[in-house]
Amino acid sequence: MHRFRALLPERVARFWCEVLGYVVPPPPEGFATWDDFDRTLPPEHQGSAFACVDPSGVGPRLYFQRVPEGKVVKNRLHLDVRVGTGLVGEERLAALEAECARLVALGAVRVRLLLADGGNESCLVMQDIEGNEFCLD
Repeated sequence: MHRFRALLPERVARFWCEVLGYVVPPPPEGFATWDDFDRTLPPEHQGSAFACVDPSGVGPRLYFQRVPEGKVVKNRLHLDVRVGTGLVGEERLAALEAECARLVALGAVRVRLLLADGGNESCLVMQDIEGNEFCLD
C-alpha cells in the first residue's frame, strides 16, 4: 500500500489512473458503486480514501487517503514514471516532453527539466494535481 496525502483522494486516484494506465477496482461486494459504499460510512470517513490498481495485476495498488497533517517538506513517496527507457539524447527529451504535455492537460504541473549529466539521463520533475512531486524518467 502506497500512501499519498490527498485532500480529495478520489480525484488524485483518478489522476494517477490516467498517468499509469491503472483502473479503479470494483466496489466491495454488495455495492453497485463506490459512492453507494461511501454513503454507508460515518460522515467523517466519507470520501477519505480511494485506490487504483494495475489492470494486469502486476504493478502495485496505489492507495490515497486524507491525513490530518499537511505536507511540510518532502513527499512521503516519490514515483518515477518511466517513459524514456532505453532512449538517450534528443529522442529521450522528445519522449519526456510528449508525456509532460499529456500530463499537464490532466492537471499536472511541470517543475523543471534535469538534463543528462554523465551519470544520469535527463528527466522531468513534475507535480501531480495536489503538488506531490514525481519524475518523468
